Amino acid sequence: MEDGLHAKPRLARSGPAPNVGIVHLGPGAFFRAFNACFTDEAMAQKGGDWGILAVSLQSATARDQLEPQGGVFTSVTLDPQGWKPRVVGSLSRTLVAPENPKAVIAAMVDPNVKIVSMTITEKGYCVSVATGELDLSHPDIEHDLLNPNHPKSAVGFIVAALQGRRDASIAPFTVLPCDNLPSNGGLARAIVLKFARQIDGALAEWIAETTPFPATMVDRITPATTQIDIDQLGDMTGYHDPACVFHEDFRQWVIEDDFINDRPAWNLAGAQFVTCVEAHEMMKLRCLNGTHSTLAYLGYLAGYETIADTVGNPDFEALCDRLWQDEIIPTLTPPDGEDLTRYCAALMERYKNPAIQHRTWQIAMDGSQKLPQRLLGTIADNLVRGVDPNGLILAVAAWMRYVGGTDDHGHPIDVRDPLALALRAASDKAVTAAGKVNALLAFSEIFPATLTNDAHFRDLVTKAYVSLSDSGTKRAVRAVLVQ
Repeated sequence: MEDGLHAKPRLARSGPAPNVGIVHLGPGAFFRAFNACFTDEAMAQKGGDWGILAVSLQSATARDQLEPQGGVFTSVTLDPQGWKPRVVGSLSRTLVAPENPKAVIAAMVDPNVKIVSMTITEKGYCVSVATGELDLSHPDIEHDLLNPNHPKSAVGFIVAALQGRRDASIAPFTVLPCDNLPSNGGLARAIVLKFARQIDGALAEWIAETTPFPATMVDRITPATTQIDIDQLGDMTGYHDPACVFHEDFRQWVIEDDFINDRPAWNLAGAQFVTCVEAHEMMKLRCLNGTHSTLAYLGYLAGYETIADTVGNPDFEALCDRLWQDEIIPTLTPPDGEDLTRYCAALMERYKNPAIQHRTWQIAMDGSQKLPQRLLGTIADNLVRGVDPNGLILAVAAWMRYVGGTDDHGHPIDVRDPLALALRAASDKAVTAAGKVNALLAFSEIFPATLTNDAHFRDLVTKAYVSLSDSGTKRAVRAVLVQ
């Protein structure tokens, strides 16, 4: 049978879907390129009822793409020698939470579900950046506290489902966050408990005593899929698959081994189970995510569309190497079994992969929520040890130029950020470089007082901003290299 809009038949499942053992919140491209692939390979090697019920908390796009295909989709490894497609069958069903929140809760209460995992991005945790705690004034949280049986947020669904399991004398599930956040397990636990306390103190105590929240570190570059990608895959495979995802060959999943029930044999697919994931996640957040954001803002301002294009400029590659060796690695404790210099060299090879069209604009999204974890902590650590981290300072200044809405060539920037309008207004109101820097540093939900009260930090950012605005990004990068 052919899709009505395409000459090629739609990809379809060839056999029965696996029984559901996992509910996943946030079935975007990264989840499909990562969690779903690991789970599919784990079941292929050891079996088990680990099918995934994917829940979209907002858009129906994933459901509309996946359900006509029986949940299967194509995972495409972007190798310099060519594409390597593989059909993944670990997704059993897909639900859209706003359409039927009761069905989602019922699915999570099902005793066959042992794990609830999440890839909901920083925004999905509804955390105040200023306090690091659940924001009870967030519109979704306010709604969920008033309507606990019809939630909108991830934490609202988790608490409602755990309450349903407790009331039915069913053991809780393991909550497994898989977002690029430091101590994501501890963060998930904190927001769930704070929310639960607003509902029922006894429920919060039960969750605290029974429910594990293992931390994870996840890593796989997953560029956004384009219509051109979908069409080219169709030409290669002979079928139409709008749910396909594209990713690099490299992947790393480090998981704290703290599960109340059984778990998939993810280790057979290459996952690492450890007692503490903190050193791995800090390595990844600072070495990969920190330089990714740096290259994204500087690269976009300079006119580069992708990370590969950006590091194709020898100065930008050298800046990245300088960041690792002088400003990032000295702040880290090496995880067991990791050589940080070798790890960063491998990162550069990943960045240079011409098959990975990872757009600087895509990585630059939601910077107000990413800067504290990716850049500001590293800057603070360097200042404490008496080092001026001029490369990372330039990245912060580049973010400030970026949210101002104009690149080096005078072209407007489509800034996607929860604070985009407020940041642009603050920047526009100021006239001088120092004024713009001060206006943006005043956003306490982004910048901690330890930095904003540091006159030396403020001066370094202002000088970097002036360098970018007066000389242009490429010359500003070169100037940092000769310091």
